[in-house]
Parts: sequence; structure tokens; C-alpha cells
Amino acid sequence: MKTQKGIELWKKAKKIIPGGSQLLSKRSEQFLPELWPSYYKKAKGVDIWDLNGNKLTDMSLMGVGTCILGYADDDVNEAVKKIVNLGTMATLNCPEEVELAERLLKLHHWADMVRYAKTGGEAMVIAVRIARAYTGKDKIAFCGYHGWHDWYLSANLADDKNLDGHLLPGLKPLGVPRSLRGTAIPFNYNEVEELEEIVGKHDIGTIIMEPVRHHKPKDNFLSKVRKIADDIGAVLIFDEISSGWRMNVGGAHDLYKVYPDIAVYGKAMSNGFPMAAVVGKGRVMDVAQNTFISSTYWTDRIGPVASVVTINKLRENNIPPYLQNIGTLISDGWRKLAAEHELDITVMSGGLSSVPTFVFNSEDSQALHTLFTQEMLSYGFLASKNVYVSYTHTEEHVKKYLETVDKVLDLIKEAVEKDNIHDLLKGPVAHKGFKRLN
Repeated sequence: MKTQKGIELWKKAKKIIPGGSQLLSKRSEQFLPELWPSYYKKAKGVDIWDLNGNKLTDMSLMGVGTCILGYADDDVNEAVKKIVNLGTMATLNCPEEVELAERLLKLHHWADMVRYAKTGGEAMVIAVRIARAYTGKDKIAFCGYHGWHDWYLSANLADDKNLDGHLLPGLKPLGVPRSLRGTAIPFNYNEVEELEEIVGKHDIGTIIMEPVRHHKPKDNFLSKVRKIADDIGAVLIFDEISSGWRMNVGGAHDLYKVYPDIAVYGKAMSNGFPMAAVVGKGRVMDVAQNTFISSTYWTDRIGPVASVVTINKLRENNIPPYLQNIGTLISDGWRKLAAEHELDITVMSGGLSSVPTFVFNSEDSQALHTLFTQEMLSYGFLASKNVYVSYTHTEEHVKKYLETVDKVLDLIKEAVEKDNIHDLLKGPVAHKGFKRLN
């Protein structure tokens, strides 16, 4: 498969754009260094056409989790096109932001107010600012991945600057003021004792976590976190940027009947159009009026319109169970094929089954994953360690995907036995991502 146009453009991009892309997760080195198609000219459903005209089936990130309905969904796009023609920005406010707020509050009986942003990362900053303003306390205990901003990366500022980066490997805190050291303290998922120890040693005002990711909560973990927050008067924030809309319409926390003070949404709520929301209790959210939180493009019209249509479609078609079913078919397929080929892999799908993930348990795991991606691409699949399932993924897509995985794992098994994995790679080994806490 010729992907030279994308490869050449990526080389040019790295000279004029730091890192080549605005998003770490889209860097070609994360997938297949020197060979990844890198750019697209068209995307529809589960298919992407690269700059060389190759039609590729996306069994990977699906826009890094944004396109839950599939690429270029007709219903969402039609609504957005109408709004584009009517005007997407004006001196007056768009009525759709009120409509969206009402819909979000209907889904969250515990909440009273909503604020908007354009990305999950900046929405988390809004939530943190509101929480700190409400409690008057700086320190945060957190679990999971929550973005790139100073409040979060300050966790990687150790007591000795030579140890920077030891808490969250792969996320460098360069440029983060060292005065923020000790203001963000991590704990691991399902380890309530770690959180108890943190609140015993520090004056914690905010607790932030993803309610689910790779694992399900054990022993009433979420309820215990809620109680700790109540006992110390902390604001509990659930980051639903990845989990929101995939397990149900409204947020994973609702399935466990554990309600935060603030929930944060992004990614899938608008099917690929920039949009994020901070939903919270009135007594906490109202503090936003006493601190300066404001940005021009948060009043853009496209995001609210796309979100209303996306949320309506998710509800009307009962899409979350469909996503979970497709994700389970993929997870089960990985396990079955790995067993048949006698390969040691771990499949992680317990918490968020519609975003199944697998890893090779090997000292050469990165090389194996690179070889997997390389060979899957040769068959016309964009493939990586995980799959963000969309509504346009069908059982037939899964069937063809797993048939190809079967062929590729057969090659990988032979490479392991012959100890020639690196000889089969046509480029460098893919870079490692960062470690998650959940």
C-alpha cells in the first residue's frame, strides 16, 4: 500500500508544527513511524480515504473517541450546514445553548447549571477553577487522565527536580511552575486506601476521577469516594469526557447511582464538532460568576447544535447498548484468537466495553504492537491497541476485522518463535504513550 503523500507531508509538518500535530494521540510515531498515512482527505462512516486515495477501515481511534455516530453523520452534518448558512457567530447569543443546557439538565437530575467550552481539557480547567473557588482550597486528589493543563501536570513535579515525571511516566512537566508542586496528588483506581491516606495528609478541596475506564468499580469504590468528599467538604468531579454517552446517555456515574458535584463532558457529545460541557450543582456552579471564566468561541453556535442532534440520536436509537455489544464482540475475538495462536495478551474492557483495549504481555510489546499495526494497515485497516466503537461499526465490520487479525497474529506468533520481530518491521518501533491511573 502506497502512503507516500501522507508520509512526506508529515515530515514537512514536523519542521513547522512542534510535534507535527496538535494532539499527542495523532502523532504518526504513536502508530507506525515513517509509514503511517498520517492525513485524510475524506471520512465517512467507518472509512477514511488517505492522501494517496487508499480506502481504510478505522478499527482504531475514530477521531480519538469523538465520532460516536460515525464519521460525517448525515443528521448532524445537515443540522450544522443549516446553522452555517444562518450564521455561526454574532453579537447576540445563540438560543441553542439554552436548549442544550435544558437537555443536559434533564439527563442529570442532581444538577442545576451548565457551562460550555470547546474541548475536554479546557472544560476540566473550568471545573477545577470553579471547585477551587467554591472551597477556597488549592489541593486536588485525582485518578485518571484529565488533560494537558498546569493543574494536572503539576503532579509530575517531584520534590527533587531530577525526579520530575516519576508519577505519570510519559507526561513531562516542563514549563509548569514549580510553585504548583504538591497541589495535584494522584491515586489509583479502586484503591480507596490511597485516597484516604491522601486526605489524611493534605487539605484536599477537590477530588477528580474518571468514573470508569479499563476497570469496573469494586467494593462500592465510587460510593466510598463520594463519602470521602462529603466528609471533608470537597467538590467531587467526575471526568466523563471518554465515558460519557458510551455506557448510557448521560454518563457512566448514573449507572452506579453515585452523583458528583460536577460532571465534565467532551469528545462524543457533538460527533466530531468542537464542544464540551461542565454540568454541576447550582451551589457550586454559581461561584463561576465570582471568578473570571470567559472565552469568545465558547459562544459559537455549531457545537450546541451538533450536540443537540447527537444526543437526540443517541437516545432515540438507544445507541450505548449497541456500542457495548460491538465492543464485546471485538474483545471476545481478541481473546479467542490470542488463545488459538498461543499468544499472551491482556484485554481490558471491563469498565468501558465500547472502548476495548489489548496489550501484548512481552518485553517486546511495543515492537509487537508496531508489527500488528503495520500488518493490519497492509490489509486496509487502521488498527492500534484499542478501538473506539461507533454506531457505524457493524458485526460484518468486526467479522472482517477479526479474520484479518487472525492472519496477522499467525505472523506474529511465527515471529515470536523465530525471534525475528524487529526484522519484520519496515520502520522504527512506535513510541510509548503515557501511563494511566485507571
